[in-house]
Amino acid sequence: MPNPSILKSINGPEDLKTLKIRDLCQLAYELRKRIIETVSTNGGHLAPNLGVVELTIALHAVFESPTDRIIWDVGHQAYAHKLLTGRLDRFSTLRRHGGISGFPKRSESPHDALDTGHSSTSISAALGMATAHSLLEKNGRILAVIGDGSMTAGLAFEALNNAGHLRKDLIVVLNDNEMSISPNVGALSSFLSRTLTSRLATRVKREMESFLKKSGTGEQIWAVLKRSEDSLKSLLTPGMLFEALQFEYVGPLPGHHIETLIETFQNVRNIPGPVLVHVITKKGKGYPPAENQPERFHGVGPFEISTGETIPPPVPAPPSYTKVFGESLVRMAEKDPRIVAITAAMPSGTGLDAFAKAYPDRFFDVGIAEQHAVTFAAGLAIEGMRPVVAIYSTFLQRAYDQIIHDVCLTSLPVVFAIDRGGLVGDDGPTHHGAFDLSYLRAIPNLAIMTPKDENELQHMLYTALNQPGPIAIRYPRGEGVGVQMDWRPMEIPMGKGEILQDGDDIAILAIGNHVQTAIQAGKRLAESGVSARVVNARFLKPLDTDLVIESAQRTGRIITIEENARAGGFGSAVAECLLDVSMDNVRLRRLGLPDRFIEHGSQEILREGIGLTVEALVREALDLLAGALSAGPCEA
Repeated sequence: MPNPSILKSINGPEDLKTLKIRDLCQLAYELRKRIIETVSTNGGHLAPNLGVVELTIALHAVFESPTDRIIWDVGHQAYAHKLLTGRLDRFSTLRRHGGISGFPKRSESPHDALDTGHSSTSISAALGMATAHSLLEKNGRILAVIGDGSMTAGLAFEALNNAGHLRKDLIVVLNDNEMSISPNVGALSSFLSRTLTSRLATRVKREMESFLKKSGTGEQIWAVLKRSEDSLKSLLTPGMLFEALQFEYVGPLPGHHIETLIETFQNVRNIPGPVLVHVITKKGKGYPPAENQPERFHGVGPFEISTGETIPPPVPAPPSYTKVFGESLVRMAEKDPRIVAITAAMPSGTGLDAFAKAYPDRFFDVGIAEQHAVTFAAGLAIEGMRPVVAIYSTFLQRAYDQIIHDVCLTSLPVVFAIDRGGLVGDDGPTHHGAFDLSYLRAIPNLAIMTPKDENELQHMLYTALNQPGPIAIRYPRGEGVGVQMDWRPMEIPMGKGEILQDGDDIAILAIGNHVQTAIQAGKRLAESGVSARVVNARFLKPLDTDLVIESAQRTGRIITIEENARAGGFGSAVAECLLDVSMDNVRLRRLGLPDRFIEHGSQEILREGIGLTVEALVREALDLLAGALSAGPCEA
């Protein structure tokens, strides 16, 4: 077994420059070992990171980060990058509260060129940086490493199109780990790529083109030669697509052969204008369980390294909201052939894998293309189908215009199943579903529901599928409350909340997963002699204004609690309701997410830090009852 000693000697990318190829191969082994050990304990993105180890080594061995900017698209493939850029001693804190992020973060290291967490942004940002370098005459190359499905998004092709027009010095590395573009990885294509990218070949090609184009006959000869080259390259590679976008295409290259990668990058760094380097890698490389099940090991919790089996919780957990949603949709689709399901590259993450298996003809994975998913759903709805669009809260932000213009403007019956609403935990600020209640509430015709538990989720889904217009159902990440599932879905009265506990001293109005927090707080307050009304709002829109006003009249004091930004969310809706009827004398406190991006860490730690716990809610209630001045509805 190799002696693990090289990684400990790497303090930064400059230390790679003097290593021999055999040492770099040893380093690749050590990087994989360290990544597997850490992710098996902390959880994280395993398969994507194992697939880019050699690519990361080659990039840092050739380029001069941070003078040369390396942008990692999505960012969940940057663990080896972090280990090679001075964060080895902190890598055990990966995704832990107060530790290093699971994604690139500019505040964490000068080697992280862009904060990334959403896909397909790298080429746009890299083109902006390359253009700035050109205008300011800065040194350094700009590289965008994109892959893992990110090239399915329209944003990536918008950027490629603009890059071909601007002709700035830009290198795009396409990490093709699903072999979705071309499987040609043989020696011939590898030889072709290295030959076409050598300095001599590139210079000779340009000089020959210039010479031949000086005469009409030469122009014809060049056209024949160019067609011959294009025919050979189109036969062996997908390069014609990228060359049509005015990129110099290089590849495909074997993505786990360090020597080939280094030689190629040494050549392409001297080519002016936009260049695309196509690299074929294997997701999960070097760890058989991840190679065999790359989707399962894309993002994974703690697991046993020897077997790859997930470490179960000490106590069996209730089913997750995601699982309940998926199972409920399958049951409802059995009775209604109009129901179709749509996701954006997340069939397993959204719980739609069961639907895809049961109804493959009615399931659509559109790739990382949230905008298309929503407008595609609109087209289905127009023709009589009942589309359910299942997308994480943080990713649905990317389709905001389509929600407004293509669905809600004409009030089409599209159901938005918004998973991961609220704090998601260790993935951090790029993945927290912090804004959906706020950004959706302003849209006309759109109803918004959020369940208090997993059983209510199935009733909301059934209700949504029986409405004539668009509805969003927002639910959190993680397991449910553990209530008994009745599996007999029924319609919930539109726009009506429910009183779970009545009282006269104070009203706690809660929505979503914090209804459970309100229930527990109500019980604690009762032990202190405080009579609290606890309300499950259920609907953010249409808000049950009658219940809000009656609760205010009865108690004179209201606390709202939600796991969403306070600005524009549920608390703001309650405040607006009271102001609209001139009840501005009601004492109101709004608990929710503060006006800042929330760091990464476990959900429990984060909720404790921002005051979204039973204890914090009880303190606020007692403080309000004691007559302390309220911050008022304008508090952000």
